[in-house]
Order: sequence, then C-alpha cells, then structure tokens
Amino acid sequence: MKRFVALMVVVFGLATVAFSSPGSTKLNGWISDSMCGAKHMGDNPSCVKKCIHEMGSAPVFVDEAQKAVWTIENPDAVKDFYGDHVTITATVDSSTKSVHIDAIAGAK
Repeated sequence: MKRFVALMVVVFGLATVAFSSPGSTKLNGWISDSMCGAKHMGDNPSCVKKCIHEMGSAPVFVDEAQKAVWTIENPDAVKDFYGDHVTITATVDSSTKSVHIDAIAGAK
C-alpha cells in the first residue's frame, strides 16, 4: 500500500509539471489583424496589411484547425507575414489566448 501511494505521488507530481510547464508548439494558420480576425483567412492579404498599417489594428494569429484568434505577444516577429499562411513555433498561453512566436515560416 505504501508503494502504491508513493507511486501515485510521483505520477501526479510529474503530470503537474508536464501540464504546467510552457513548451513550444507548432501551429499552422494565418497572420491577420485584430479587426477582421478569422474573416479573411488568406483571401484578402491587402486588407490585413491596410488594417495594420493604416487603421492601427494589431496583428493576430488565426489557428487554421480551430479558427481561433490568438493575440501575438511579440508582433514584430510577424511583420513580414501580414496576410500570409504560416507555420509558427510558439509558446501558447491558453488562459490569455495569446502566443509568443519563437519561429515563423511560410506554410507549405
């Protein structure tokens, strides 16, 4: 019985560390703007660029699979990809619905 309790403590301890520690995740999606969000999904990159440059909207990441809009914590990382279909490697914060982009490339 003592071994079982000790084993359970170890298992739950490791599970807590695994689920609470941030890690990088690869995601496919679009760089859009906060005004339009998921509306364009690649069909109007000029609108995305106009909204960001002229209207002052913030760039956002739209997850291709979930159609979810994520705030970008480091928007300078995407300045060359406005309106583009991309693959990002990012640290995801589900509680604030934000991503910190570590790497970005055009999606294949």
